[in-house]
Amino acid sequence: MNNILDFLPKLPVASAVDEFVKTLTSSFSALFNFFKDDGKTAMNFVADTLDLIPPVIVIIVVAIIAFFITGKKFGLAAFSVVGLWFVYNQDLWSHLTQTFTLVLVSSVLSIIIGVPLGILMAKSEIAKSIISPVLDFMQTMPAFVYLIPAVAFFGIGMVPGVFASLIFATPPTVRFTNLGIRQVSNELVEASEAFGSTGAQKLFKVELPMAQATIMAGINQTVMLALSMVVTASMIGAPGLGHDVLSALQRANAGAGFVAGLGIVILAIIIDRFTQSLNKDAKTD
Repeated sequence: MNNILDFLPKLPVASAVDEFVKTLTSSFSALFNFFKDDGKTAMNFVADTLDLIPPVIVIIVVAIIAFFITGKKFGLAAFSVVGLWFVYNQDLWSHLTQTFTLVLVSSVLSIIIGVPLGILMAKSEIAKSIISPVLDFMQTMPAFVYLIPAVAFFGIGMVPGVFASLIFATPPTVRFTNLGIRQVSNELVEASEAFGSTGAQKLFKVELPMAQATIMAGINQTVMLALSMVVTASMIGAPGLGHDVLSALQRANAGAGFVAGLGIVILAIIIDRFTQSLNKDAKTD
Protein backbone atom coordinates (compact mmCIF):
# COMPACT_ATOMS: atom_id res chain seq x y z
CA MET A 1 0.00 0.00 0.00
CA ASN A 2 1.42 3.35 -1.02
CA ASN A 3 2.04 5.90 1.68
CA ILE A 4 -0.58 8.63 1.50
CA LEU A 5 2.23 11.18 1.71
CA ASP A 6 3.53 9.97 -1.67
CA PHE A 7 0.47 11.46 -3.38
CA LEU A 8 1.41 14.94 -2.25
CA PRO A 9 3.51 16.92 -4.74
CA LYS A 10 7.14 17.64 -3.88
CA LEU A 11 7.63 21.24 -2.88
CA PRO A 12 10.25 22.95 -5.08
CA VAL A 13 12.08 24.51 -2.15
CA ALA A 14 15.62 23.83 -3.36
CA SER A 15 15.00 25.21 -6.85
CA ALA A 16 13.21 28.24 -5.42
CA VAL A 17 16.17 29.02 -3.15
CA ASP A 18 18.57 28.56 -6.08
CA GLU A 19 16.59 31.01 -8.17
CA PHE A 20 16.41 33.48 -5.28
CA VAL A 21 20.17 33.39 -4.76
CA LYS A 22 20.81 33.73 -8.50
CA THR A 23 18.44 36.70 -8.68
CA LEU A 24 20.12 38.40 -5.74
CA THR A 25 23.58 37.73 -7.16
CA SER A 26 22.73 39.18 -10.57
CA SER A 27 20.64 42.09 -9.29
CA PHE A 28 23.12 43.27 -6.67
CA SER A 29 26.35 42.14 -8.30
CA ALA A 30 27.77 45.68 -8.21
CA LEU A 31 27.11 45.94 -4.47
CA PHE A 32 28.55 42.50 -3.75
CA ASN A 33 31.64 43.28 -5.85
CA PHE A 34 32.08 46.52 -3.93
CA PHE A 35 32.04 44.70 -0.60
CA LYS A 36 34.22 41.91 -1.98
CA ASP A 37 36.90 44.20 -3.36
CA ASP A 38 36.84 47.05 -0.82
CA GLY A 39 36.19 44.70 2.08
CA LYS A 40 39.14 42.55 1.09
CA THR A 41 41.33 45.64 0.78
CA ALA A 42 40.26 46.94 4.19
CA MET A 43 40.80 43.63 5.97
CA ASN A 44 44.15 43.08 4.29
CA PHE A 45 45.12 46.56 5.47
CA VAL A 46 44.19 45.70 9.06
CA ALA A 47 46.04 42.38 8.94
CA ASP A 48 49.10 43.94 7.28
CA THR A 49 49.12 46.78 9.82
CA LEU A 50 49.06 44.30 12.69
CA ASP A 51 51.86 42.39 10.98
CA LEU A 52 54.00 45.53 10.86
CA ILE A 53 53.94 45.84 14.65
CA PRO A 54 56.84 43.85 16.15
CA PRO A 55 55.45 40.76 17.93
CA VAL A 56 57.33 41.61 21.13
CA ILE A 57 55.50 44.96 21.28
CA VAL A 58 52.13 43.27 20.80
CA ILE A 59 52.91 40.71 23.50
CA ILE A 60 54.00 43.39 25.98
CA VAL A 61 50.96 45.59 25.30
CA VAL A 62 48.53 42.66 25.61
CA ALA A 63 50.19 41.60 28.88
CA ILE A 64 49.97 45.13 30.32
CA ILE A 65 46.30 45.46 29.37
CA ALA A 66 45.59 42.00 30.80
CA PHE A 67 47.33 42.96 34.05
CA PHE A 68 45.21 46.05 34.59
CA ILE A 69 41.80 44.82 33.42
CA THR A 70 42.04 41.81 35.75
CA GLY A 71 42.66 43.99 38.79
CA LYS A 72 46.48 43.91 38.67
CA LYS A 73 46.65 40.12 38.72
CA PHE A 74 49.42 38.31 36.89
CA GLY A 75 47.54 35.20 35.79
CA LEU A 76 46.11 36.36 32.46
CA ALA A 77 49.15 38.55 31.74
CA ALA A 78 51.51 35.60 32.20
CA PHE A 79 49.30 33.34 30.10
CA SER A 80 49.16 35.96 27.34
CA VAL A 81 52.95 36.26 27.26
CA VAL A 82 53.54 32.50 27.17
CA GLY A 83 50.68 31.80 24.75
CA LEU A 84 51.53 34.51 22.25
CA TRP A 85 55.23 33.63 22.43
CA PHE A 86 54.32 30.03 21.63
CA VAL A 87 52.37 31.14 18.55
CA TYR A 88 55.33 33.24 17.40
CA ASN A 89 57.73 30.40 18.13
CA GLN A 90 55.73 28.10 15.86
CA ASP A 91 55.93 30.59 12.94
CA LEU A 92 52.17 31.22 13.09
CA TRP A 93 52.21 34.90 14.01
CA SER A 94 50.99 36.23 10.65
CA HIS A 95 48.29 33.56 10.63
CA LEU A 96 47.24 34.68 14.10
CA THR A 97 46.89 38.29 12.92
CA GLN A 98 44.74 37.14 9.99
CA THR A 99 42.51 35.14 12.31
CA PHE A 100 42.26 38.06 14.72
CA THR A 101 41.33 40.36 11.82
CA LEU A 102 38.53 38.01 10.78
CA VAL A 103 37.21 37.80 14.35
CA LEU A 104 37.57 41.55 14.94
CA VAL A 105 35.73 42.62 11.79
CA SER A 106 32.99 40.00 12.26
CA SER A 107 32.49 40.95 15.91
CA VAL A 108 32.42 44.71 15.29
CA LEU A 109 29.87 44.33 12.49
CA SER A 110 27.78 41.97 14.62
CA ILE A 111 27.75 44.48 17.47
CA ILE A 112 26.91 47.41 15.16
CA ILE A 113 23.97 45.44 13.76
CA GLY A 114 22.99 43.53 16.90
CA VAL A 115 22.71 46.28 19.51
CA PRO A 116 20.24 48.46 17.51
CA LEU A 117 18.19 45.38 16.63
CA GLY A 118 18.11 44.39 20.30
CA ILE A 119 16.94 47.89 21.26
CA LEU A 120 14.24 47.68 18.59
CA MET A 121 13.10 44.31 19.95
CA ALA A 122 12.93 45.71 23.48
CA LYS A 123 10.89 48.71 22.37
CA SER A 124 8.46 47.00 20.01
CA GLU A 125 6.56 43.75 20.46
CA ILE A 126 5.88 43.68 16.72
CA ALA A 127 9.58 43.89 15.99
CA LYS A 128 10.25 41.18 18.56
CA SER A 129 7.70 38.84 16.96
CA ILE A 130 9.37 39.35 13.56
CA ILE A 131 13.03 39.27 14.61
CA SER A 132 12.85 36.36 17.08
CA PRO A 133 12.06 33.68 14.44
CA VAL A 134 14.85 35.06 12.24
CA LEU A 135 17.30 34.75 15.14
CA ASP A 136 16.09 31.20 15.80
CA PHE A 137 16.75 30.36 12.15
CA MET A 138 20.22 31.94 12.25
CA GLN A 139 21.17 30.01 15.38
CA THR A 140 19.78 26.59 14.42
CA MET A 141 20.84 26.45 10.77
CA PRO A 142 24.15 24.53 10.44
CA ALA A 143 27.04 26.93 9.99
CA PHE A 144 28.17 25.18 6.81
CA VAL A 145 24.95 26.26 5.07
CA TYR A 146 25.96 29.92 5.42
CA LEU A 147 29.00 29.24 3.27
CA ILE A 148 26.86 28.60 0.18
CA PRO A 149 25.34 32.10 -0.21
CA ALA A 150 28.60 33.62 1.07
CA VAL A 151 30.50 32.10 -1.86
CA ALA A 152 27.70 32.96 -4.30
CA PHE A 153 27.73 36.62 -3.25
CA PHE A 154 31.40 37.28 -2.50
CA GLY A 155 33.47 34.48 -4.04
CA ILE A 156 36.18 32.99 -1.83
CA GLY A 157 38.46 34.61 0.71
CA MET A 158 38.13 36.52 3.95
CA VAL A 159 35.04 38.57 2.97
CA PRO A 160 32.68 35.57 2.62
CA GLY A 161 34.19 34.25 5.87
CA VAL A 162 33.18 37.48 7.58
CA PHE A 163 29.70 37.25 6.04
CA ALA A 164 29.18 33.69 7.33
CA SER A 165 30.59 34.60 10.76
CA LEU A 166 28.33 37.66 10.89
CA ILE A 167 25.19 35.58 10.42
CA PHE A 168 26.32 32.96 12.91
CA ALA A 169 27.55 35.34 15.62
CA THR A 170 25.01 38.20 15.64
CA PRO A 171 22.05 36.59 17.53
CA PRO A 172 23.57 36.65 21.06
CA THR A 173 24.13 40.41 20.96
CA VAL A 174 20.58 40.98 19.74
CA ARG A 175 19.02 38.70 22.33
CA PHE A 176 21.09 39.93 25.29
CA THR A 177 20.50 43.60 24.39
CA ASN A 178 16.77 42.95 24.27
CA LEU A 179 16.93 41.03 27.56
CA GLY A 180 19.05 43.64 29.32
CA ILE A 181 16.76 46.55 28.43
CA ARG A 182 13.63 44.62 29.36
CA GLN A 183 15.15 43.80 32.77
CA VAL A 184 15.71 47.45 33.67
CA SER A 185 13.65 48.34 36.72
CA ASN A 186 10.31 49.93 35.85
CA GLU A 187 10.75 52.26 38.82
CA LEU A 188 13.92 53.71 37.30
CA VAL A 189 12.26 54.17 33.93
CA GLU A 190 9.23 55.86 35.50
CA ALA A 191 11.47 58.10 37.58
CA SER A 192 13.33 59.25 34.46
CA GLU A 193 10.01 59.95 32.75
CA ALA A 194 8.83 61.90 35.81
CA PHE A 195 11.91 64.14 35.48
CA GLY A 196 10.95 64.87 31.88
CA SER A 197 13.48 62.71 30.08
CA THR A 198 13.01 62.26 26.35
CA GLY A 199 12.98 58.81 24.79
CA ALA A 200 16.62 59.16 23.73
CA GLN A 201 17.69 60.41 27.16
CA LYS A 202 15.87 57.55 28.85
CA LEU A 203 17.56 55.04 26.52
CA PHE A 204 21.12 56.36 26.68
CA LYS A 205 21.22 57.56 30.30
CA VAL A 206 19.10 54.94 32.06
CA GLU A 207 18.31 51.79 30.09
CA LEU A 208 21.59 51.15 28.25
CA PRO A 209 23.82 51.89 31.30
CA MET A 210 21.69 49.61 33.47
CA ALA A 211 21.72 46.90 30.80
CA GLN A 212 25.44 47.24 30.11
CA ALA A 213 26.50 44.08 31.94
CA THR A 214 23.94 41.95 30.11
CA ILE A 215 24.84 43.47 26.75
CA MET A 216 28.53 42.81 27.42
CA ALA A 217 27.70 39.16 28.14
CA GLY A 218 26.04 38.97 24.72
CA ILE A 219 29.05 40.62 23.08
CA ASN A 220 31.30 38.05 24.73
CA GLN A 221 29.24 35.25 23.23
CA THR A 222 29.25 36.95 19.83
CA VAL A 223 33.04 37.25 19.81
CA MET A 224 33.49 33.61 20.80
CA LEU A 225 31.04 32.43 18.13
CA ALA A 226 32.90 34.49 15.52
CA LEU A 227 36.13 32.83 16.63
CA SER A 228 34.53 29.40 16.43
CA MET A 229 33.84 30.03 12.73
CA VAL A 230 37.48 30.45 11.69
CA VAL A 231 37.96 26.78 10.75
CA THR A 232 34.62 26.63 8.94
CA ALA A 233 35.37 29.87 7.08
CA SER A 234 38.70 28.43 5.95
CA MET A 235 36.74 26.04 3.73
CA ILE A 236 35.91 29.00 1.50
CA GLY A 237 39.39 30.44 1.44
CA ALA A 238 39.54 32.49 4.64
CA PRO A 239 43.21 32.66 5.69
CA GLY A 240 44.63 32.24 9.17
CA LEU A 241 44.93 29.51 11.76
CA GLY A 242 41.70 27.89 10.58
CA HIS A 243 43.27 27.32 7.18
CA ASP A 244 46.21 25.62 8.87
CA VAL A 245 43.85 23.29 10.74
CA LEU A 246 41.95 22.45 7.56
CA SER A 247 45.18 21.86 5.61
CA ALA A 248 46.49 19.56 8.34
CA LEU A 249 43.20 17.65 8.32
CA GLN A 250 43.35 17.14 4.57
CA ARG A 251 46.92 15.87 4.80
CA ALA A 252 46.37 13.86 8.01
CA ASN A 253 49.15 15.92 9.61
CA ALA A 254 48.28 15.60 13.28
CA GLY A 255 51.20 17.66 14.57
CA ALA A 256 50.58 20.73 12.44
CA GLY A 257 46.85 20.51 13.11
CA PHE A 258 47.41 20.31 16.87
CA VAL A 259 49.74 23.33 16.88
CA ALA A 260 47.35 25.45 14.79
CA GLY A 261 44.41 24.36 16.91
CA LEU A 262 46.33 25.23 20.05
CA GLY A 263 46.95 28.68 18.60
CA ILE A 264 43.19 29.14 18.16
CA VAL A 265 42.61 28.00 21.75
CA ILE A 266 45.19 30.48 23.06
CA LEU A 267 43.56 33.33 21.14
CA ALA A 268 40.11 32.24 22.32
CA ILE A 269 41.15 32.16 25.98
CA ILE A 270 42.78 35.59 25.80
CA ILE A 271 39.79 37.19 24.05
CA ASP A 272 37.31 35.47 26.36
CA ARG A 273 39.12 36.60 29.51
CA PHE A 274 39.44 40.14 28.17
CA THR A 275 35.73 40.45 27.41
CA GLN A 276 34.76 38.80 30.70
CA SER A 277 36.94 41.26 32.60
CA LEU A 278 35.27 44.16 30.80
CA ASN A 279 31.91 42.66 31.75
CA LYS A 280 32.97 42.51 35.41
CA ASP A 281 33.91 46.18 35.21
CA ALA A 282 30.48 46.95 33.80
CA LYS A 283 28.80 45.11 36.66
CA THR A 284 30.97 46.95 39.20
CA ASP A 285 30.07 50.32 37.68
